[in-house]
Order: sequence, then C-alpha cells, then structure tokens
Amino acid sequence: MVIVGAGLSGVAAAYHLQKDLPRKTYAILEARHTMGGTWDLFRYPGVRSDSDMYTLGYSFKPWREPKAIADGDSILAYIKETAAELGIDKHVRYHHRVEDARWSSADARWHLVVRKSGELVDMTCSFLILCSGYYDYESGYTPKLPGIETFKGRVVHPQKWTPDIDYTGKRVVVIGSGATAVTLVPELAKKAAHVTMLQRSPTYIVTVPAKDPIADWLRAKLPEKLAHGMARWKNVLFGMAFFNISRRWPKGTARWLIKQADKQLEGSADVKEHFTPSYDPWDQRLCLIPDADLFKAIKDGTASVVTDHIETFDATGIRLKSGKHLDADLVVTATGLNLKVFGGIRFSVDGKPVDAPSSMIYKGLMVSGVPNLAFAVGYTNASWTLKADLTAQYVGRLLAFMDKHGYTYCVPERDPGVAEEPLMNFTSGYVQRSIAQFPKQGNVRPWKLFQNYALDLLMIRHSKIDDRSIRFG
Repeated sequence: MVIVGAGLSGVAAAYHLQKDLPRKTYAILEARHTMGGTWDLFRYPGVRSDSDMYTLGYSFKPWREPKAIADGDSILAYIKETAAELGIDKHVRYHHRVEDARWSSADARWHLVVRKSGELVDMTCSFLILCSGYYDYESGYTPKLPGIETFKGRVVHPQKWTPDIDYTGKRVVVIGSGATAVTLVPELAKKAAHVTMLQRSPTYIVTVPAKDPIADWLRAKLPEKLAHGMARWKNVLFGMAFFNISRRWPKGTARWLIKQADKQLEGSADVKEHFTPSYDPWDQRLCLIPDADLFKAIKDGTASVVTDHIETFDATGIRLKSGKHLDADLVVTATGLNLKVFGGIRFSVDGKPVDAPSSMIYKGLMVSGVPNLAFAVGYTNASWTLKADLTAQYVGRLLAFMDKHGYTYCVPERDPGVAEEPLMNFTSGYVQRSIAQFPKQGNVRPWKLFQNYALDLLMIRHSKIDDRSIRFG
C-alpha cells in the first residue's frame, strides 16, 4: 500500500493501518525533504493552528502542550514525535513525488510513476491513500496588483516567507483578512513600526483563549488519555453546536460576533466598517484569534485596519481608491491559497484519464469510477484531523472486509439519479476560484458530505461496507 504525503493526515493513515491491519506493508511517499506537510511548509511569523489542538491533534496521541491554539513549530514537533514513537517515520521515503497513477484491472494494482530526486521510477501498490490535502504547495494565490513593478520595497506571499525578511522598524501592509492575515498582523506588530491590515471586505473574527481552562482542569484531575478524549469531545460538541446555531439563526449569531468584536476593541476601530461582513457566519470560515491578540495590537496602536480597494502601487506604497495612501516598506500578500485536485497527480483507469469534475465523492473519501483509492480531506467547519482520522479508520474496515471475502478491488459506482452539488459550499475566494475542477458531491447519502463529525462517525465506523453504491470483485 502507498500513502501519499507525510503530514498530519499521512501519519494518521499509517497509524490506523499498523493498528488495524498489522500484516499489511506500506510506504509513505513524501515529495518534500521532511515530514510535516503544511506545518513544515508555512514559516511566516506567528503561524499557528486555526483550530484547537484537542481536535486538530490525534485521537490516539494526547496533546501535552499548554496552548490549545498552538504555534506551527509545536505542531510540527508533535507530528514528528508521533511518527517516531510509532515507527511510522521509518516508512517515509522523501523526495518521492507521485506524478502519474495508472490503475490496471488486469492485475488489480496501481502503477505509479514517481519522481525520485529528479529521476522517474515505477512503483506498484494494491491500494492508494492520498493524504496530500488540496493546497498547491508550489505557490499561493496573488491577484493582479496594478503598479506592483514600481514599488521600491519588498513584496512577499506568506507561503514563500524566508528567514532573511526583516520587518523590524518597518512600515508593513498585510493585504488580506483571512486566517493568515489575522495571524500575521499581531505578530509583525511586535517589531514593526506599524502594521496595516488592508482588506477589501471584513471577516468574522472570534476570540478564543490560547489555553483551554476546562482541558487544563481535566488534565490535572484525570488520566492523560481520558482527559484528552473528554477535552476532544467537549470541543467537538461545542463546535458542532455553534455551527448549527449559526446556520439556524445567522442574523442573531452575526450580531453577537460583531458585538463581541466591538466590546474587545473598546472603540479603537470602526466595527461597522471593518468587522461587519456582508455574508452570514460560516458562508466562509470564521477566523480565530487567541487571547484577542489582533484586537490588542489595534488598541495599542501598533496595528490598524483599512477597508478599501487598491487603485495602484507606487514607489513608496499603495494608493487606494478612496484617495488614501498607505506608506510601506514591506507588503505581505496574504491573499489566499491555490487549490490542487488530488495533489496534482494524473489519474487513469485502464488507460482512460480520470475526469475529476465528472466524478462524485463517495462517503467523503472515495471517488466514483476509481478503484482502490481513498483520500483524506478535512472539514470546513471543524478541525482537519477529525475527518482525516475517520477516513483512515474507514480504509481499515474496508480492507479488512476485502481480505475476508477475497476481493482484490472495490470501486464506488455513481448513481445517475443522485443530483450534483459542489464539493464545498463556501463563498471564500480560494474555493470559488477552483471548485469547478474538483469532483462533485451528491444530495443524498452516501454521496452527501454533511460537514458533521457525529454523522460521519456513524456512517464511517458503523455503516455497511458492502452497500449498493460500491462494487467489489
């Protein structure tokens, strides 16, 4: 078996394979030089989780650090520690980028074309698990910025941050209003002369404690694994409840979120202009800020928010459509990420290329018409690892069922009567730019994604493996 990607999802998949199917052999193919995925790639100042670590962490590996909203280095260390403790790190093959995956029904195997340290090599496996996420690791998204070539300062996308970037005493403009921007601004403000967050439109921002007091109490009173499990379920249930309340009563939730921002800013910013979005909560992902750090930077005067559109860059900064000019020495384009279908791997089945937009997702983890393939993607309204963990557990159940009955392949078969829906129903720019390239979901189970951990738990752990939507042979 082959797992593609040695990040959070890849380590979870390896753990469940070892635990549930100890006789199986596997390799993890990692295109980069080290493990960690996103948490090794992103190196910008202040990089941190946008979910609590009791749910972003593994169910099988307690999170022991004091902060529930953790920095990138701590998360990376946690992934590597988990892999080393379980012997998973010995299965990783670095500098192995899968470029083509060709299914052969004749021998019921995947034939992989892998770029190994620059050279192409062939590999085969009976089952393939994609744990490479859906972000493009090569480059982030930067919109057209008029006049950018005239700017005399430095421009950098957070995905390409390097240690030589000096912002001490500099005037910094961060373009964007998403999770990356709200993370960068308070961190840069600690050393910069001033940081301006330039946004076209506001985002809902929620303050959470960096440390989870209930989880800390549980850890002090109970055995480690029990405390971790209880903290995890407490946060899962709270997150589900908040999401459902937001969707059922969007106007009331919006008023509450805006009121909280106004209370914490204490008049230091115009909340109506800068922190009142035009959409409903969870039409886009909410941004978490630990201990109100962004609001504190604004109150201290080390950071500010401007809601406007860019007219053009000039030598010394950015001229806005309102006529205002933002002086800048450094511009950080926190303008989003690019998505990449199936990690950029070219798939074919018996010589026929797989057309992703024409396929449909089965149980949120397999693709119609594509045999012996599973992929891990997270939730848009909760922690990534919750779904990745369930995916790995399902693959274990699936393979055990196939072994018991002597099957060598399984393939979901799309029901033509199931109506199509977009895979992710989010209005965020990074989704809207790329969603047409991805497979669809359906409007009913098992083709429907409910973005609900409890429902997925029942479907993935306890539903029938041999339902009428999947064919075995």
